Amino acid sequence: MGEKVERAVEDAPARIELGLRVNSLQFAVYTLITMLIGATIGTERVALPPLARHAFEITSILYTVSFIAAFGVVKALMNLVSGRLSDNRGRRMILLAGWAFAVPFAILIIFARSWWWVIAANLFLGVNQALTWTMAVTAKIDLVGPSGRGLAVGIDESAGYVGVGLGGFVAGLLVSHYGLRPAPYLMALAVVVVGAAVTLLFARETLPWARFEARRAHGSAPAQALPKLGRLAVYMSWRDRSMLAVCQAGMVNKFADSLVAAFFPLYFLRRGMNLAHIGLLVGVYAWVWGLGQVLSGALADRIGRKPPITGGTFLIALGMGTMLAGSTQLYWYSGAVLMGMGMALAYPNLITAVGDSAHPAWRGGALGVYRLWRDAGYAIGPLLLGGVAAFWGMTAAMWTGVVVVLASGVVTAALLSETSPSRAMQPPAWRAHPEWLGADGGA
Repeated sequence: MGEKVERAVEDAPARIELGLRVNSLQFAVYTLITMLIGATIGTERVALPPLARHAFEITSILYTVSFIAAFGVVKALMNLVSGRLSDNRGRRMILLAGWAFAVPFAILIIFARSWWWVIAANLFLGVNQALTWTMAVTAKIDLVGPSGRGLAVGIDESAGYVGVGLGGFVAGLLVSHYGLRPAPYLMALAVVVVGAAVTLLFARETLPWARFEARRAHGSAPAQALPKLGRLAVYMSWRDRSMLAVCQAGMVNKFADSLVAAFFPLYFLRRGMNLAHIGLLVGVYAWVWGLGQVLSGALADRIGRKPPITGGTFLIALGMGTMLAGSTQLYWYSGAVLMGMGMALAYPNLITAVGDSAHPAWRGGALGVYRLWRDAGYAIGPLLLGGVAAFWGMTAAMWTGVVVVLASGVVTAALLSETSPSRAMQPPAWRAHPEWLGADGGA
C-alpha cells in the first residue's frame, strides 16, 4: 500500500465514528462532488447527438450513437480497475485522477474535425466517470456504515442525477443561443475545474472508515485476504445468484438510460421538438430520478431492497411504453416522469444491495464488478438498438428496449433475495461458501 494512503490513515480522526450525522460535513463535500460529476456528463446528453448530423453530416443512426458505446466500454472496464485499486490505495487519489481525464474530453470535442475525435473524447469521459463517480459513492458508503446505507446511496445518486439534469438543461440553453460548439463544452471544463478544486481542498480519504467498519463488524481483514479480482468477478457475476440478479438489472438500467442519452434527442427532433424542449424533457427525467432517490433510499432502509428494485424496473418499462404510445407532449413528459420514478426506485438500491452483501475490506472491488456489468449496458444498448433502428426504424428499436427491461424485471423478481441487514433471511453467499472467494473469503 502506498505511503500516501498510509499517511491518510494516520491522519484520520483518532476516534472514527460511522454514520451520516456524525460525518455530515465530509458527506456534504462528497455530495457536492457527485453533483459536479453528474453535470459533466449531462452536458453531452443534449448537445452531442445533433452534432453528428450538423457538424459532420452523419446520417447513420448506428454511427451516431457509437459515441455512447465507446463511453460505456471504457467506463465499465475502468469501474472494475478503480474499485479494486481503491481498496488498496484509497478513494481520494483515484477521484482526483478521474477529474484530470475530463479535460481532454471537452477539448477534443471543441476542436473535433471528424466524428472519430468525438468517439475518442468519450473514451476519456468514460475514464472520468468511472474513477470519479465510483469513488464518490464508495466514500459515502464508507462514512455511514451499515445503518442508513440506503439513504446515503440515495442522496449520492440523487445529487448526481440532479447534476445530470442541470447539465443537460443548461447545455440545451447554450446550444439554442450559441450553437453546438464550443459553449456547452466550455461549461463542462468549468465544472471540472471546480470539481477538482473541491476534491483537492476539502475531501478527506475515507478508507480508514471502511477499515474501522471491517474491524468492528467482521474482525481484522488484512490486505492479503482480499479475494483475487478474477474470483471476485465470478462470484459477483454467477456464484451469488442475488448478485447475478443485481448485475443484470444494473446493466439493463443503463441499457434503458442509453435510450435517453443516444436516442431521445434524435427521436424527439423527428417528432418536432426543438433542442431547448428536448433538454427540458431529459432534465425532467433526470430530476425525477435524482430527487426521488433520496426517498427511495430511505424507503429501502425500511422495507428492504428487493421491492423498490423490482418495482422500479417494471416502472421504467411502463414509462418507456407511455412515451412511445403517445403523440403529444403530455404523454412524453408523463413517460419521462414514470421512467425517472422507476430509475429512482431501482438504481440506488442496486448499489446498496452490493454494499449490503460485500465485506468492507473488498467492497470497492465488489462495487467495481457491479459497475462493470451495469455500465456495459451503455456499450450494449446503443449497438443493439442502433442495429435494430438501422433495419426496422427508431420506433422499433425503442420498443425493443421496453421488452428487454420487462424481461429484466422478471429475472430480478425470480433471483434476487433480500439483502438489507435488518430484513435478510440468509447471510451473503460468501459466508456459507468462503472457498468461492479464496481460502477464507476475506472474512
